[in-house]
Amino acid sequence: MKPLSHAELAISCRDLRKQYKGSGEVVYAVNGLDLEIRSGECFGLLGPNGAGKTTTIEIFEGLLSPSSGDVEVLGMYWGENDNELRQKIGISLQETRFPEKLKVLETLELFRSFYREGRRPEDVMETVGLTEKAGSLVGKLSGGQRQRLAVACALVGNPRLLFLDEPTTGLDPQSRRKLWDVIRRFREEGRAVLLTTHYMEEAERLCDRVAIIDHGEIIAVGSPVELIAGLGGEHIVEFSMNNGADIPVDVLEDLPAVLEVRADGNGISLTVSEPHIAIPALIQSLQSHERSLSRLTTRHASLEDVFVNLTGRHLRDDEISSS
Repeated sequence: MKPLSHAELAISCRDLRKQYKGSGEVVYAVNGLDLEIRSGECFGLLGPNGAGKTTTIEIFEGLLSPSSGDVEVLGMYWGENDNELRQKIGISLQETRFPEKLKVLETLELFRSFYREGRRPEDVMETVGLTEKAGSLVGKLSGGQRQRLAVACALVGNPRLLFLDEPTTGLDPQSRRKLWDVIRRFREEGRAVLLTTHYMEEAERLCDRVAIIDHGEIIAVGSPVELIAGLGGEHIVEFSMNNGADIPVDVLEDLPAVLEVRADGNGISLTVSEPHIAIPALIQSLQSHERSLSRLTTRHASLEDVFVNLTGRHLRDDEISSS
């Protein structure tokens, strides 16, 4: 494959490492990352807590210096082109604290003043659906409205590269979809978005490509469709048995059309290629082992299944348990 030119790349890193010394040993938060994020794409970075995701993003944003490796952002380098880079990126953190006595419009006017060029605050308010709150104090906003304000502040400088860390947390479904439209339009203008989210549906709908990071290393990268196809099966059959009964894993693995067996919470999850073959075989096998079903569902495989297959964890459960 032909290497992308500088103009086509929003972010490029080679052998990126960040190490910390603790208890007499070196701990790598990021351990040899190679990554390219293209202009005009929405790229998702997914990973469980402690995987190195936040450290990686903060290096890209210029908030942390790497221990080693090469990082290029918009064709420039932190430490050499800091002022130029700050003019060309927008950042929306997972939690942003604003002066609560400022009004919404005043807050956006303040952020707009940090940039040589940018967008009209009134236009950005309309984009994120905050026009009616222009004169409201920030301290009076709901959690979802504050989240939209954080995204508006990231957009008001008219950036070429947008960092969005859990941008739809706390938003109602209508506001979430409105923000999805904002992200899509931004990308269609040839700009790049680096997105983190614990909503796998969001990653599937918005991201052209995603990278899954764990223990400081990228363990998978590709489009959601490619990663899901990598499971080898398009369908997931989930079931549990009455009275907490179980059945040997090797029995399930030997069933026709079953590609993978995984214990999942209070039940069992099967990745299957042909559910119309696997499900009757499953029921017959359970009956022969004198087991009865309490629940059985089938669905298409998703990015969540890819994540669990690679890390052994559900991303959303992991994020919520640590919040």
